[in-house]
Amino acid sequence: MERKPYYISTAIAYTSAKPHIGNTYEIVLADAIARFKRMTGYDVYFQTGTDEHGQKIQQKAEAAGITPQAYVDNVAGQIKEIWDLMNTTYDRFVRTTDPMHTRKIQTIFRKLHDQGDIYKGAYKGKYCTPCESFWTESQLVDGKCPDCGREVAEAEEEAYFFRMSKYADRLMAHIEAHPEFIQPESRKNEMVNNFLKPGLQDLCVSRTSFNWGVPVDFDPNHVTYVWLDALSNYITFCGYDPDGNHDEHYKRFWPADVHLIGKDIIRFHTIYWPIFLMALGEPLPKQVFGHPWLLVGDGKMSKSLGNVIYADDLVRWFGVDAVRYYVLHEIPFAQDGTITHELMMERINADLANVLGNLVNRTIAMSHKYFDGVIQSPDAAEPLDEELRSMALALPAKVEDKMNSLRVADAIDEIFTLLRRSNKYIDETMPWALAKDESKRARLGTVLYNLLESIRFAAVMLKPYLPQTSDKIFEQLNLANGGVESLAAFNGMQPGQKVGEASILFSRIDIPKKLKEIEDEQQKRAGKPKPEKKEAAIPGVITIDDFAKVEMTVCKVLACENVKKSAKLLKFQLDDGSGTPRQILSGIATYYKAEDLVGRTLVACTNLAPRKMMGQESNGMLLSAVRDTEDGEELHLIMLGDEIPAGCKLC
Repeated sequence: MERKPYYISTAIAYTSAKPHIGNTYEIVLADAIARFKRMTGYDVYFQTGTDEHGQKIQQKAEAAGITPQAYVDNVAGQIKEIWDLMNTTYDRFVRTTDPMHTRKIQTIFRKLHDQGDIYKGAYKGKYCTPCESFWTESQLVDGKCPDCGREVAEAEEEAYFFRMSKYADRLMAHIEAHPEFIQPESRKNEMVNNFLKPGLQDLCVSRTSFNWGVPVDFDPNHVTYVWLDALSNYITFCGYDPDGNHDEHYKRFWPADVHLIGKDIIRFHTIYWPIFLMALGEPLPKQVFGHPWLLVGDGKMSKSLGNVIYADDLVRWFGVDAVRYYVLHEIPFAQDGTITHELMMERINADLANVLGNLVNRTIAMSHKYFDGVIQSPDAAEPLDEELRSMALALPAKVEDKMNSLRVADAIDEIFTLLRRSNKYIDETMPWALAKDESKRARLGTVLYNLLESIRFAAVMLKPYLPQTSDKIFEQLNLANGGVESLAAFNGMQPGQKVGEASILFSRIDIPKKLKEIEDEQQKRAGKPKPEKKEAAIPGVITIDDFAKVEMTVCKVLACENVKKSAKLLKFQLDDGSGTPRQILSGIATYYKAEDLVGRTLVACTNLAPRKMMGQESNGMLLSAVRDTEDGEELHLIMLGDEIPAGCKLC
């Protein structure tokens, strides 16, 4: 069966400076969608690239003492390096300085001029150089550019204009007939109410005050306005021919299925671009999706504010897939997301190290410990297994439903719901307890089979989002990475075969220590002297480094009993997330009955040196609170909610 074509594009990145993580989010988002579509059987064409003309570029090149072409060559190279670093699978990286594109833009301009859609006039108004946009006085916000908030300058020059109003009613009708055309809904309402309904003004489409752009070939004093030049990349590089001799690639993939863009340029893509296409007689893209921003704390990234975070730094500190996970998961469908180094590390520890990494590691480790790595037949099923099986089998359809509406963060949540259920399944079945009873060996094999199979389902579905991690999981499962077609049944793991070796997918991060490392690196890079650190000279006061040495771990009580010949000691067997029960002795028998503590979620210090108590070894200490009452001392173990999985660290 022939694969259905699917064309996805990003906005082309402006070559004014190195892209920050907010810019990089878009290419990672597009890549996740493209990978998912390929995985589900589509013939995908994924286009990205750089926008390289305009007054701002010319000014930056002049300030640097180099030609505009040399300037954009350097920045375009940086952008492509970061796109490649993020493991993105674009099919074509385009540049608007490409001679082919230049020729097509000149032909498009002439065609629109000859048919009367472009006419010559003069412009006088407010101009924002960073946004390459003209504004009327009424459109300014507090006298500044409504898009970026920067200063605008009075500009007056001869220019060509496009008759936008000629197509306004037709565009409105298209939007009404195709409610999916502009997404999310809030972006559509903004365009209709703020721009279309008040009436469109004719658009300036050429400039004479600078020359770094595509020349108008029949009037060489003019260069093409950057938005007509840049927006047309979606068709010029896809095989469009202004004279009508389109190549087969264009015939197959146009109209695009989705233009993925930032919400700040939604107006250009949902008003200017579709009107240009209407004038050219070409179909409109099926959807324009204006994604939200990634903010630092509660503000937009800005070099002037000194809060810019770059993708290559994050990758060096945390790894590619950790960065991909954060930006894909932490930006909601229609709301801005937030990134800080601390928030990112918290998410890595909670989701990637604990929920995902710990599950895979201890499941593979238990398979080796109890069965020498050999996968067992799932012949001892119990009703408890059905929920896990059903959840796994339903996962592909749930993820696809979310992806069809571009709700990528929600799709990832569906996968992690299965991972969390798998962790709970371990708590419910207690494989370490089954391993002590030879008569339950078949049941132990079934439990591990179900866990391995659930991990397989998750690994397949994680491939578009965390491709390297997905491959590593399949290496530990000792399987080839299958597609969604391999998830039709809960039987992909083959009994008798062996799993691979367990390895750490994501290590837990010591957040205070890592924050200090990042701060030191940033200060060194900025050439700032390291500030002297003065520790408080107060007796008994510790530093944050001292506190960081204490490892406090969430543990589930697997078993608890009184220690013989001791009136105070209880002996605990605890699940600390490692896959091997931890024994701790605690002198709390006068406060708690052993049977009342089984199944409870406690907190233990797990990096204390072992010590002997009543001839038995204790590996840690349970945390509790003590208070004095009229009747004497009262002790309360620190207990947490059962939804917090074993192995989580307190920090």
